[in-house]
Amino acid sequence: MTDETEDGSGGDPPENDGQRFDRLPATPDEREVPGRPARSEVVDWWHDRYGIPPEIWDDYTFWEKGNGKLWAFAADVVSPISVEGLGLRILRARQEHWKPSTNAVQRFGGAATENVVVLGGEEAERFARGDDQDLPRWDGDWGYVIAAHDIAGDVDPIGVGLYLHGELRSTIPKGRREDLS
Repeated sequence: MTDETEDGSGGDPPENDGQRFDRLPATPDEREVPGRPARSEVVDWWHDRYGIPPEIWDDYTFWEKGNGKLWAFAADVVSPISVEGLGLRILRARQEHWKPSTNAVQRFGGAATENVVVLGGEEAERFARGDDQDLPRWDGDWGYVIAAHDIAGDVDPIGVGLYLHGELRSTIPKGRREDLS
């Protein structure tokens, strides 16, 4: 067994550095850091899971900081870059089930056509407070869903919910929970 990398240069493959942002490769074929998602995989995931059109992401560059924390940035900078934040955290990957961030769902979830649970008034209030609730009427996919509320005829995303076994679990971060009653 040799220590050669895929490019034949020898040595260990590049590693993820949790102290800096690294641009995602455009495609899996361009991946250098094992396990790092490619831009095309992220765009496809948002489309396949939530029906968000791929062109929504055309003006964004994608970055990873830490182990699977993915960010979208509406500009371009040199990669890698050591800064504390870069754009909007959109997704937690590198785990069995990818999880969208509350910020991403609130910013881009209005374009979703799949796995959107539209909640009634009291249901939306409970969700925004961080309460879990029985919701046997949902007949869509299990897993992370976009919880939304109909406001004046428009469906407005509230945040990310986890739907399992007839229950909608609120994943609204504690510091962002609100009492809307």
